[in-house]
Amino acid sequence: MTLPSARTRHLFFTGKGGVGKTSLSCATGLALSEAGKRVLIVSTDPASNLDEVLGVSLGSRPTAVPDAPGLFALNIDPEASAREYRERMVAPYRGILPPAAITSMEEQFSGACTVEIAAFDEFSKLLGQPQATAEFDYVVFDTAPTGHTLRLLTLPSAWSEFIASSDTGASCLGPLAGLEKQKALYAATVDHLCDPASTAVILVSRPDASALREAERTRAELVELGVSNLHLAINGLFSTELADDPIANAMMKRGNAALAAMPDALRTLPLTMTPFLPLGTVGLAALWQMVHLDSVAGPTKVDEATTPLPGSLTALVDDIAKAGHGVIMAMGKGGVGKTTVAAAIAVALATRGFPVQLSTTDPAAHLSEAVGETIAQLRVSRIDPAAEIAQYTAEVLAKAGSNLDSSGRAMLEEDLRSPCTEEIAVFRAFARAVDAGKEGFVVLDTAPTGHTILLLDAAESYHREVLRTQGDMPEAVRSLLPRLRDAEYTKVLIVTLPEATPVHEAERLQNDLARAKIKPYGWVINQSLLASGTRNPTLAQRGHYEIPFIRRVADGLSSRCALIPWLPVPPIGAKGLRQLSE
Repeated sequence: MTLPSARTRHLFFTGKGGVGKTSLSCATGLALSEAGKRVLIVSTDPASNLDEVLGVSLGSRPTAVPDAPGLFALNIDPEASAREYRERMVAPYRGILPPAAITSMEEQFSGACTVEIAAFDEFSKLLGQPQATAEFDYVVFDTAPTGHTLRLLTLPSAWSEFIASSDTGASCLGPLAGLEKQKALYAATVDHLCDPASTAVILVSRPDASALREAERTRAELVELGVSNLHLAINGLFSTELADDPIANAMMKRGNAALAAMPDALRTLPLTMTPFLPLGTVGLAALWQMVHLDSVAGPTKVDEATTPLPGSLTALVDDIAKAGHGVIMAMGKGGVGKTTVAAAIAVALATRGFPVQLSTTDPAAHLSEAVGETIAQLRVSRIDPAAEIAQYTAEVLAKAGSNLDSSGRAMLEEDLRSPCTEEIAVFRAFARAVDAGKEGFVVLDTAPTGHTILLLDAAESYHREVLRTQGDMPEAVRSLLPRLRDAEYTKVLIVTLPEATPVHEAERLQNDLARAKIKPYGWVINQSLLASGTRNPTLAQRGHYEIPFIRRVADGLSSRCALIPWLPVPPIGAKGLRQLSE
């Protein structure tokens, strides 16, 4: 079992949230630096935890990693990039245009689209301008969860096509005149992404059926984009020779079964496998173990844990059910099991006889697969960006385009082709879903943390605009932010794993929510090996590792907390999901 090899200068690590992209990319970078190479690790994830894994405070410039000669890292901070980008665009007009015009410009640059553009500009400089990273032998990109990564990778072509077709300046990108100057940079970025001699993309997956499905979806889309140098890295493969522990046996069998059923196209890719490690992968010492797997001896005996454990999900569902209606939002870092927890709560409420709508704003979610069957009182839906864009575009053209001449209508149609339209359309659908909580329960499996915060930020922006203009805006949008802040109407559940990075990331999420005046209803700690009852030494040691993180959540961060054990029977389908709440 080994780490992915570095046969190109640029390495991209991508995959479903929580599969270990950051730890694997950092371990690969550490191995290269130990071989005498100068390596730069770059995170393009809005919810980056690169600082924590490497044990160093990072910014937007390369920072040397202590005790790892030759290893450097940086974070592309989308929010900071957006602030700088916004000021760069607005500053030349201060003192020239009236204050109202400046305020209007700042509003145009306050949405999620600007964050995307700004982050992409930084990303393009690193990949499309060789001189930007000339001092390094390798550049390793620790990318965001799959949905965001694919959007990032498709942006070069998307923006270039938009610029090429834009001649009226009417769209949301109209004020961004600097984009025209970036065409050569974007073209170079596309060339590097698609050049197999320059760039390799490592599809990271756990030995898990859903993660492998996501890897196959990513593979197919990347090939369609022209990215052909692909590798598959299976992370966290568990094996044991001891046959007397049901948890260990189930974990090994589940992993082997997932690999046996791997999509055929993935089998054609070069493959590396990294084993399950009993300790976390935070800090250089842990990364060193990943680099030097042959030097790591497994435990033979672990003392029994003696910490009190939080209660089950059942009590949490009982409390939620008392209201009879409302919105439940499962939030947290990608890969912590938000989809499973949301589906389990929805099934439990429907089983109690309540009408429930289970929906998602996450483009990478698989709610239908999670539930698996038709359940009385439960309706499963998905906010489909393509359908929402089509509906929103038709509405705008029918309302605003009816009195325009051919030139004006052409300008409006161009505006609706811009990337901002998707943000607006999906936002409206999100508001409609929250509005439906008046009649029954709506359970929302939301997108990973970074995207979710952008969504809430969009809610704040829209709310300000509504208060300022009292314009023609749907009531669902008008009422969204007050509803999100109403603890009786909206119950936010933060989902995490009993590990360092997911807990710290969830704590940052809770702080962000507090700034938005939203207080979480409770926390759910998912997939606890400590609570599973395993006696396998390796898994029991990993259970001991969980204790300080469980205590941090239960004793300090949450007023309500539920703990879900790692289950030998996968929580898939109605029967599997009911395990979580019974």
